[in-house]
Amino acid sequence: MQQIDEKLLEVISNETKKSISGINIVTPSVYMDLFSKFALSHNADINEEDKITDYLLSKKISLFTNMQDAASKNAKQLSESTDKALLAIKDKNEDILKEVLKETQSLQLEIERLKKSVYKDELTNIYNRKWLNDNFLEDESQSFKDCGTLAIIDLNYFKIINDTYGHIIGDKVLIYIANQIKKASNSVVRYGGDEFIIIFSSTITRENAQAQLNNIREEVIKKHLVVKESSFKVSFSFGICEFKKGDILTDIIELADSNMYEDKIQIKNRITGI
Repeated sequence: MQQIDEKLLEVISNETKKSISGINIVTPSVYMDLFSKFALSHNADINEEDKITDYLLSKKISLFTNMQDAASKNAKQLSESTDKALLAIKDKNEDILKEVLKETQSLQLEIERLKKSVYKDELTNIYNRKWLNDNFLEDESQSFKDCGTLAIIDLNYFKIINDTYGHIIGDKVLIYIANQIKKASNSVVRYGGDEFIIIFSSTITRENAQAQLNNIREEVIKKHLVVKESSFKVSFSFGICEFKKGDILTDIIELADSNMYEDKIQIKNRITGI
């Protein structure tokens, strides 16, 4: 049995969530049975659940502590720069004002860096769910602030890639796909595991979004990814749904996911493996 880590835990969790999507009633025992089954398929040890929980919790606490320290440091620097600026204005000291300007510019860069760390997925360097929530949704209702088009993207045969070449190669495939679909829009979100979401603005029609994703997919399918002496292909399926202001995110994702069903059948008939 291999020691379970965060990435493997995410893979198992996503496989479990997919498997229960068609089940009407899911009790904790049903979920645990399915989770255990997928963990066993990855030869992963989930017996030490407390250690796994402590490990993930310590990582989150460390991240928030570092962010808190950085925020405190920036607030202190801003306060000091403000005091210096007031003194410089009073004394009409141009040199100090230039120094304050330089410090403020440095602070702005640091704030931007912190914003990226909050909003970016660590692996693929594209946006995460928090960015999606903060930029497109109303906090309480999880409804869209404006209208547009949403596309959900799901990799085909990703489990086979992981099982055949390992999770390091699987991670590289996720990074590759993320970079490819960014060609369609900068608003790309890693929604979970091997699923991505693209938000198109209202100026992009559903037909145009579909054409862009089709073109990107054809480019991806033509490419052979090389691992030592062997090579393989990757592909993805997608579903698209337009949304209006006030529509609920989960409802739109469900509709887009339903629209992806037919696309997945067609692409898997064309591409029968890796």
